Amino acid sequence: MSDAAPLRLLLVDDQELFLQGLSMILESQPGLDVVGTALDGQQAVERTRELQPDVVLMDIRMPVLDGIAATAAIRRGSPEAPPHVIMLTTIRHDRAVVDALRAGASGFLLKDARPEFLVQAIRAVVEGQRVIAPAETFDLLRAFAPVRPAPDTALLDALTERERELFAFAARGLSNADIAAQLWVAETTVKTHMRAILAKLGVASRVQLIALAYEHRLIEA
Repeated sequence: MSDAAPLRLLLVDDQELFLQGLSMILESQPGLDVVGTALDGQQAVERTRELQPDVVLMDIRMPVLDGIAATAAIRRGSPEAPPHVIMLTTIRHDRAVVDALRAGASGFLLKDARPEFLVQAIRAVVEGQRVIAPAETFDLLRAFAPVRPAPDTALLDALTERERELFAFAARGLSNADIAAQLWVAETTVKTHMRAILAKLGVASRVQLIALAYEHRLIEA
């Protein structure tokens, strides 16, 4: 990834302090370049047209034009190669998030997501993955999603019984520390198992693991 051009990011939120903090976090990461910010949805549409970012991190509730309408406008405005849009919001259990996905967003995260998870999510959507938020928002994705085939549990055949147990927790967005507390084991033990699980499933990150679990209905399974 070091030889590739950095991913160009546009950050959109009506809170300037949040934008500044988010920009500092993302600029510190290799391969990411914050090329601009916007304070409302209308500015986001205009700055997307001007700056041609790869990924737009978009708040939902904003003045002038909200994030859902802005996402739809951005996706319509670049039919050949539209930027990926990730909703980054405080909204929980709100129909607005479902509407955002229908407007063309690649996914959504809550603003309290860990920085490393956000960075993985940005890279994952560029690779064609759908970003899945932690457990609080899974009901929204189920409401949004079209009918999918039966759970493909064969994907888990390579995992041991313990690894399947950890997979179920990780697929719902729990951290290694959270899983360790649930199972009464050391966090280092969880980390070792998680490395094996990612390798066996052929995924590179927790974000991709969650996307795989959702797409194949392994959460419900």
